[in-house]
Amino acid sequence: MHINANQTGLEQITAAFERARGRGGAALMPYYTLGYPDRATSLDIIRAIAPDSDLLELGVPFSDPLADGPTIQHSTQVSLERGATLAGCLEMVRALRRDGVTTPILLFGYYNSFLAYGLAALARDARAAGAQGFIVPDLPPEEAGELQAAAEAEGLAFIHFLAPTSSPRRIAAVTAEARGFIYLVSVAGVTGARQSLHSDLAGFIGRARERTATPLAVGFGISTPEQAATIGRLADGVIVGSALINAVDAAEDDKPAAAARFVGLLREALGRS
Repeated sequence: MHINANQTGLEQITAAFERARGRGGAALMPYYTLGYPDRATSLDIIRAIAPDSDLLELGVPFSDPLADGPTIQHSTQVSLERGATLAGCLEMVRALRRDGVTTPILLFGYYNSFLAYGLAALARDARAAGAQGFIVPDLPPEEAGELQAAAEAEGLAFIHFLAPTSSPRRIAAVTAEARGFIYLVSVAGVTGARQSLHSDLAGFIGRARERTATPLAVGFGISTPEQAATIGRLADGVIVGSALINAVDAAEDDKPAAAARFVGLLREALGRS
């Protein structure tokens, strides 16, 4: 999927969901940790999965990733041990753009590292690098005003979360503020591949849909093409992270090819047309 350089980052995200809707399916958004298992391999993996991705969620490693389960925690720890920094992650985004990757990119990271960098500087540098927005799982809506304003000043998206436990008041507040898409957490817990989906997932998606026309993308716990297809019939976007990293870890040699095969299976499940 391609970005239009004449659009803002937020507009490019919106356009990606519109393209997916136009072909009659949900948008596919793989997550991958920048710098894992090393800088060069991570860039090769992201380049390999980009053609089958509508959007990319790229993880900025952080020492205390409280929303992440063992798989992503391990990947971020390895990346940090090999020297990953927020500035280095922005440079990796620049490298992907120089290499011709045109898929919209959202940076998934934790607020401490973003705050230490400087929010206005981060938004400016992320836009210059070629990112389209931010996903920050430890920043609730009540405290997100400064980063959201900094992002919007650069035309970038700040993505809000809802969980199955979200109250009607929280759903109303988030849907009123959300732009680009809303990240629906499929389970009350951390990231990680799971054998089954939440029993009330359809009801949860429906409660959010009653409040907004903003695209809804579901993540946390989606591990198979079959689960992705189920989510794709209910929501506007499907986010898969831990299962992709597991596929990379299981590959003994060509990790980018293994990643591309796995994402290709997800793409087939959601439809290529």
